[in-house]
This record gives sequence, structure tokens and C-alpha cells, in this order.
Amino acid sequence: MDYPEKTCSIERLVTHAKLVDATLAGRKTQQRRNGVYGYPNETFELEGKPFVVTDLYQQRLGDMTDADAQAEGYPSLAMYRDLILKMHGGMEWNDNASAWVHCFKAQD
Repeated sequence: MDYPEKTCSIERLVTHAKLVDATLAGRKTQQRRNGVYGYPNETFELEGKPFVVTDLYQQRLGDMTDADAQAEGYPSLAMYRDLILKMHGGMEWNDNASAWVHCFKAQD
């Protein structure tokens, strides 16, 4: 698949302390971003632990499910949406907007 150029470096994929902790604990396996931060098979480290991007695709926000929010490290879609809107002041949730879904796992 042809992906667009990166909009940011992979080191910026997971940065918030609580989300880093959730990733290290295995509770977070996805990160949605407005642009591409990493490509499949690309690796990154969190606190010295290696992770690999396993998939990259676009998804409409309106197509997200509770399971997607849980993969993001949140208990529900409602909580995910509330926290995203709180973190990005002035942003409105648009079901038709799309995000790049970066799927990843700890590397053995």
C-alpha cells in the first residue's frame, strides 16, 4: 500500500505519560493521529522497551467502537471522545473526520 509522507516522527506517536504507561502495560495497542507518524514494521521505544507498528489505516471517527477506544487505552468510546475534546480545546467531534490508526505491539 502507498502511504503518504509522515507528518511527524514516530517518536511522537505515544507521548502522554498515562498513555505511555498504558502501552507499557499492554492496555494500549493503537494510536490515532491526524497524520502518519510511523509505517508498518517501523519500530519505536518507550522507556527502553521496543514496539513495532503492525498496521496503519484510516478510519472515520464515526466508525469507532468501544473496542477501538479500549485499544486506545480508554474504557469506552464516550470517555475517549470526552478526553480528546478536552485535550484539543475548541475541537468538535466530527463523525466524518478521519484519523490514521497506528496499530502496534511490544517487540519480543
